[in-house]
Amino acid sequence: MRPFWISYERGGSIGNSRLKDTTVAQMQTALERSDMEAPMPPSHWGDMRQHVFYGALYHWFVMFRNGDYRNFKTHRDLPVIKEFQLYVKRLLLMPFQGIERRIATWRIRNCGFPYHLALLQLEHDSSFQMHSPFDTMTDFFEFVIQEFAKGSAQHHHLVFKAHPLEDGRVPVRRSLKDLAEKYGISKRVHYVRGGKLARLLNDARTAIMVNSTAGQQVLWRGIPLKTFGSAVYSKPEFVSSQPLADFFAAAERPDNRAYKDFRRYLLETTQVPGGFYSTSGRRKLMRHVVDMMLSDEDPYDALRSGTAAPRQQLRVVN
Repeated sequence: MRPFWISYERGGSIGNSRLKDTTVAQMQTALERSDMEAPMPPSHWGDMRQHVFYGALYHWFVMFRNGDYRNFKTHRDLPVIKEFQLYVKRLLLMPFQGIERRIATWRIRNCGFPYHLALLQLEHDSSFQMHSPFDTMTDFFEFVIQEFAKGSAQHHHLVFKAHPLEDGRVPVRRSLKDLAEKYGISKRVHYVRGGKLARLLNDARTAIMVNSTAGQQVLWRGIPLKTFGSAVYSKPEFVSSQPLADFFAAAERPDNRAYKDFRRYLLETTQVPGGFYSTSGRRKLMRHVVDMMLSDEDPYDALRSGTAAPRQQLRVVN
């Protein structure tokens, strides 16, 4: 059995050298046997409530079991009890934050100004810590705001959208407010909590991020994208290489056909429908992953040889 890498549910995990070293042309050759229609990326991360609930439950369990391991040294920046409190607070405030988010989104979409969308990530996530040129999210905020003030048209606005699991350990709203005032564009900078991305993304002029998996939704819509970290979708065909100020001034559009071939390649190799946090998600997952793990071929070789099982990523509703 050969080892392989799979990213579940969202797709786009970083650090896989085989994917990053494969060119779009090589992917297109491998797809010659496949003619499936790639489905639309989901507008939200599935099983969100379950994810937050089990996150809180896990931290509650760890709080009461840490005493059993006297020599245990944690890798956490925050104490477990603090993380537990943040998860519980997030869970309880979800309905109220949802109302706030919908109001903020409505205002942005109905005010008539062109806007650029900066998609935020979790500062403590390994994708940011290990595959980003920034030490903190605040460094990212300042760089983006500074370049936006330098390069964008005066009537354009900048919208920062928080990660769906942002728990308040980083003072995002206060940092953005202070930086926007510092660079004299406080009336043109907006902040929106997590939630569905599609409603904001559909009207965005461009998108900026470190290496978020949400880049897949951006590229699917043909929206110009600028990234700063390492990501599997950072291909020259569809991710901008312009300096950020120039990107805000006149962004180059991605090669949408090349991206769709890239995405089909991901769906045929590394992406498996399903998730860990709900019963229905695990059932979808196990329907595919067991045979893949037991196969003598990894998904890349199976696609080239024509023996890869159909993934059925697209669901037809009667």
